[in-house]
Amino acid sequence: MRVVITGHNGQLGRQLVAAFAEHELLKLDLPCDDITQPDIVDCIADFHPDLVVHGAAYTDVDGCERDPEMAFRVNAVGTQNVALGAQKSGAALLYISTNEVFDGTQRDAYREWDRPSPMSVYARSKAAGEQIVCNLTGGRFYIARIAWLFGPGGVNFVTKILDAATKNGALRVAADEFGNPTYAPDLAQAIAALAATGHYGIYHLTNAGFCSRYEFAAEIVRLAGLTAPVTPILSAEWLRPSRPPLHAILANTAGASLGITMRPWREALAAYVAWLADERPTGQGDKVTG
Repeated sequence: MRVVITGHNGQLGRQLVAAFAEHELLKLDLPCDDITQPDIVDCIADFHPDLVVHGAAYTDVDGCERDPEMAFRVNAVGTQNVALGAQKSGAALLYISTNEVFDGTQRDAYREWDRPSPMSVYARSKAAGEQIVCNLTGGRFYIARIAWLFGPGGVNFVTKILDAATKNGALRVAADEFGNPTYAPDLAQAIAALAATGHYGIYHLTNAGFCSRYEFAAEIVRLAGLTAPVTPILSAEWLRPSRPPLHAILANTAGASLGITMRPWREALAAYVAWLADERPTGQGDKVTG
């Protein structure tokens, strides 16, 4: 199979390259490949792919709030260009979306058929991408909504907590924001499995279980063997340009019906913290043993 992967240098993109390694790949990412430019359409089409996995995005949530034009240029216009490339070549498109397309006011977990209600600029730009994918691919699409991504090769909540615990000795973390921690290597394997099914549609792909940001941080600190105290606070006490949805928990219903599930988030986090202990250099707040 011929597969295009956009955003291949990113935290998820690197794992996608590994997950699709047995296939013939076209890897696209900045600075050489800009999805916001029209020529990316022919770049994709000329490869004659069977599948386009669209992971490239502007994911700085606060940055999106400060620069809405950039957010929609990358996440909406860029997605339109990628979708047109898939359409022109007759390829299926797998679009990486986010739990933030939901407003977080629902007490139950969100299922794949629940109506999105995005609040932030980032969320609206990603929801626009979902709509574009639905409109331009003739039904040959997968939308994979994910949440709280962490893994090798990137800055993420886990690395930020470890650095802050090492440098500051104490942490204050929101206890009223809930989501599903998702390990990039596990997610990439789930995406590859989904793409092999031919069952198009919307999927929620996260590691099993959910937690608050506070619970997530406390488990990170515990696994790392650090002694920094973690204090629960309300998210309103942490001022930032964007306000995330407080209860955007995803339920994997559609994927589970195909046998596509992921291990509990605590197991995945333990694997990642162990990897960090072996791989991350000392002297930069990166050592996770204490």
